Formats: sequence, C-alpha cells, structure tokens
Amino acid sequence: MATATSISERTRTSTTESDIVIETRNLSKVYRDFWGRQKVRALKALDLEVRRGEIFGLLGPNGSGKSTTIKLLLGLLFPTSGQSLVFGKDASDVNKNERIGYLPEESYLYRFLNAEETLDFYGRLFDMPAQVRRQRIDQLIELVGLKSARRRQLREYSKGMARRIGLAQALINDPELILLDEPTSGLDPIGTREMKDLIKSLRDQGKTVLMSSHLLADVQDVCDRIAILHQGELKELGRVDSLLTVKGVTQIQVSQLSEAATDDLKAVLARHHVELKSIENPTSTLEELFLNIVQSSDSPPK
Repeated sequence: MATATSISERTRTSTTESDIVIETRNLSKVYRDFWGRQKVRALKALDLEVRRGEIFGLLGPNGSGKSTTIKLLLGLLFPTSGQSLVFGKDASDVNKNERIGYLPEESYLYRFLNAEETLDFYGRLFDMPAQVRRQRIDQLIELVGLKSARRRQLREYSKGMARRIGLAQALINDPELILLDEPTSGLDPIGTREMKDLIKSLRDQGKTVLMSSHLLADVQDVCDRIAILHQGELKELGRVDSLLTVKGVTQIQVSQLSEAATDDLKAVLARHHVELKSIENPTSTLEELFLNIVQSSDSPPK
C-alpha cells in the first residue's frame, strides 16, 4: 500500500493556492495520559488538500482519525506535530470560523428551545441583524424540512429531526466551508437521501464541503474525492469514480438482447480471444428500491 507521502505527491496538481480551502502538512495527533506517555496515536503525518467547490469525504472505520482531523481543522484540538491550514491561515486562527459551518457527530443543542429560538440564538452569535436572522431562519427551516415542527421544543425531536436542526444551525451564517461529521447519523432512508441531496446542492452553490463518514454508500453518492483513513494513517486518496473503476473489465449495456444476438456476440468475442465474464441484467441498489416503493406508495391513486 502506498504511503501518505507518495499518495500526496502522485495526486498533487497545478491547483492554484487560492483554490485550496484546506491543507494539512504532515499533520499528527497523539493523545497522552496523565503522565505524558503516549496513549493513542490518532493521526499520523496526514497530507491532503481540499479544493474550493468540491465535496471531499473522509472515509474510515470508527477510530480511524476522521473526527480528530475535523477538530484539528476547527482549532478545537492542537496538533502534536505538523500544520493544518484553512483559507490559507493556521487552523488556530479563530477569525476563520465566521466563514465555517460545523455539524458535529453529536449535536449539542438546548433542549428547551424550539427550532426558531435555536437558530435565532446562533444567528445572534454571528451578530446577524434581526431582519436577516428572520429571513435566514425561515429559509433554513424550510430547507431541512422542519416547517411543521418549528415551534416544538427540541426535547420532543427524534434523533433524525435533531440532526436536521443541527444542519440548519451549521448553515445559519451562510458559510463558505461546511464541515459535516457523520451527517446522516440517525436518519431514516428518506431522510438520508434528502440530506445527501442537500449536501450536493451546497456544492452547486459554490460552497466547499468536508464530510466524514463510515457509511460507504453515503460517501460514494455525494463525494467528488475521498481520503481513506485507517488507524490514523492515510491509505488512499483520489477521485471516487477513478478509485472505483475496475481496470481491465469493460461493461456493455444493451436493451432487448435476443438469444440469437447473444449467440452472435459470444461468437465475435471468441474470434477476438476475449473472455466473456457474464451476460446478466443490471441490478439496482437497496436504497433505490426502498425509495421507489415508498414514493410510489405515497403517490395518489390514478
């Protein structure tokens, strides 16, 4: 397996400095015990770049260093060695945070406030004028699908609803960079699809999104590029479509292939000494099947 350094060198492009929103250089984090002895090496020599206007995924099992990376970028943790830059500034510079939205893995919200009051509170933290706050609150509540529950206290929210208002809170300041830690946690399949569509719409608005997840389907569906972490080390980095392409295998799709046409196709391939792996109908995904069933059930009868 290639090392983090070789991966970084192989994927480095002529991207201009102004297009790089996030950059880590040999970033490492070691957690120590009371006596200063190394307890856990959470991150080891991480080198990566996140470019403006892309959805970048941090993928890995629990404990691989995804959340640690995000906290280092936010300045919530300090690196043991190396450097993390956001908008060209050191991550410890708090001035950058007004341009960032953050959805943590567990949203810490005031349970006795409702959705409107929650967003108003966070809008005040950014010194947003009252009229701007009201407009932004209405937009975000509509965006995350909580219009019917906007005046319910958050203690009455399900985990999925709390996740939605957490995302709205992360977007209250109309940030340029959004950091999402396990954004689909607690959502049902419909909510998950809506969340992924929303993340892609943020990219369409020109925003940059960094999301971490251990759910492979979520990352595959929305991310332009990914970094795969394991035990704190970068194992792979690149575009999703490129990484998932199976080299040396060509797929041909046709409709209404007759038995005679199948026999002719096999004969042509045999003459060219090409091995036919399979001829079969394509399959959908369980997510697509589930959503189609639910949506068709919700449709009014004709």
